[in-house]
Amino acid sequence: MGAADDHRDEPADKATVRERLWDDLEESGEARFPFPPHGRIPNFAGTAEAADRLAAHPEWQAAETIKANPDAPQLPVRRRALREGKTVYMAVPRLADERCFLKLDPDDLEDYDAATTVSGSSKHGEQVGPDALEEIELIVSGSVGVTDDGERIGKGEGYSDLEYAILRGLGLVDAETPVATTIHERQLVDEPVSIDEHDVSMDLVVTPERTIRPDDHEQPTGIDWELLTDERLEEIPVLQRLREQ
Repeated sequence: MGAADDHRDEPADKATVRERLWDDLEESGEARFPFPPHGRIPNFAGTAEAADRLAAHPEWQAAETIKANPDAPQLPVRRRALREGKTVYMAVPRLADERCFLKLDPDDLEDYDAATTVSGSSKHGEQVGPDALEEIELIVSGSVGVTDDGERIGKGEGYSDLEYAILRGLGLVDAETPVATTIHERQLVDEPVSIDEHDVSMDLVVTPERTIRPDDHEQPTGIDWELLTDERLEEIPVLQRLREQ
């Protein structure tokens, strides 16, 4: 086997795949506001249909508490959760507060549509610290792309995986907690991608057209302290607290 063949067998770099997916969503016309899709969890045509499909699965139906990302494509997921009486937790931006989660309790909210937007969640939600969190029964993540094996490509900042690691460290999620994502068909990646040990894999990958259930895989068991810089530790109070414990 030649050097070129060896190179083709290597997993693709996440940054390269990420840029390709952003470009494709924009050029195909499947991206939706906010524009451009680049640099964010991209919004896409069919988000409501993907949310409906996710809600048909037993993992959704059994969950009373959901941790969700705040991005635009999962807005229908968050709204549906509240309308079905589920409590939704969202991380505050960059986890930059000791009270690092927003709690959206359907019993305490009057306007679900306003409360589930990025700006409205901070206004209508209750900001809570780790001690006030309930056990999370389903995680919904935003994705730039997902491989056939359920490996997720985020926007490159690492906060989604760090939020999972913090919840795992707090004992609020475990190896059995399902992790789902809603994406467009064009965000499915049919090639191996370079994945790190701290990356969280998806148990349910839901598009407007279908659901993919990747094979079982091991999730990260907690925070990998060696990967965290002193700067990030200073910026995120809950990390300082967990490290002291």
